[in-house]
Amino acid sequence: METTSRIRDERVIDVREISPRLRHTVIFQLFGHLDETSSLQLIADHDARPLRLQLEARHGERCLWTYLEQGPDVWRVRLHRRHLRCCIRTSCRAV
Repeated sequence: METTSRIRDERVIDVREISPRLRHTVIFQLFGHLDETSSLQLIADHDARPLRLQLEARHGERCLWTYLEQGPDVWRVRLHRRHLRCCIRTSCRAV
């Protein structure tokens, strides 16, 4: 079972300060650079469910999404990237 107890470094990003047209691109890049001991905490003025669906579509089980606060004025979400281990190394694409 995956826990957040191994997270040692968390970057807090207030996405309200990022241009709406750039938000997802910035978050995808930041998420892609996370390791098992780091996370992103996103602060938004709305539920970022579309972003969650996009991250899960791209990263599947590697994307761990935890709501820390759910509105009505502020939403806070913790993103953690789980690095999956594969049984067959030659076909592994999960890292």
